[in-house]
Amino acid sequence: GAFQKKGHSARVLSPEEAEKLAKKQVLVSEFKQLKLEKEAQKNWDLFYKRNSTNFFKDRHWTTREFQELKACREFADQRLTILEAGCGVGNCLFPLLEEDKNIFAYACDFSPRAVEYVKQNALYSTERCKVFQCDLTKDDLLDNIPADSVDVVTLIFVLSAIHPDKMHLVLRNIYKVLKPGKCVLFRDYGLYDHAMLRFKSGSKLGENFYVRQDGTRSYFFTEEFLSQLFKAEGYEQVVNEYVQRETVNRKEDLRVPRVFLQSKFQKP
Repeated sequence: GAFQKKGHSARVLSPEEAEKLAKKQVLVSEFKQLKLEKEAQKNWDLFYKRNSTNFFKDRHWTTREFQELKACREFADQRLTILEAGCGVGNCLFPLLEEDKNIFAYACDFSPRAVEYVKQNALYSTERCKVFQCDLTKDDLLDNIPADSVDVVTLIFVLSAIHPDKMHLVLRNIYKVLKPGKCVLFRDYGLYDHAMLRFKSGSKLGENFYVRQDGTRSYFFTEEFLSQLFKAEGYEQVVNEYVQRETVNRKEDLRVPRVFLQSKFQKP
């Protein structure tokens, strides 16, 4: 079972959690940080090599959570063009293409291996989607997508994997292919999510930024930080709020606080 609430107030830590987090303030050395940045693609490629297509569940919740995918149509059977920025192995892409026959999807990922998995999927069809490898911080999306041609961009659990200093480059890149008046749909880790509290000492890279044992990195967003990030690149905020869930693991009798940020930003 789980309960969910949405709003603008961040999760408040218990005294025990705050104490635990305060003990993990030592930062990873600059040398190791530079190495992680340099090897980011290799680490994600190895992640997909180890986990194949089995790590993430198919995200059949996307259309439920993001009614905008239906709402942004001007008439019922209008063909939408979407971009899934950071598509992984297609856990979000393929359920969406199955549920909505009037979508053409561009999809890209940092990991060449993940892109290959998408192309090998039985549901992959070049008539319905175009997938390509892309480092969103430096490869120009205009090489694969016409300017001002996309109705919706999904940015779901992607920005958190990118160094905070480079996040604005991703938003700038996406801005070029999005139609005026259309939106980026965002969902990612929020401040004090359970995953953030589980990092061991020696995992901290910077404020709200951590490295996992496999070398992949994760940032935990505050509402204010995300808002400033998008607005600085010319987007207008439509919705930006925390989603707090408490997931109950009955078998282990554990209550796990999950915190996400779910947002919508528009290109004027």
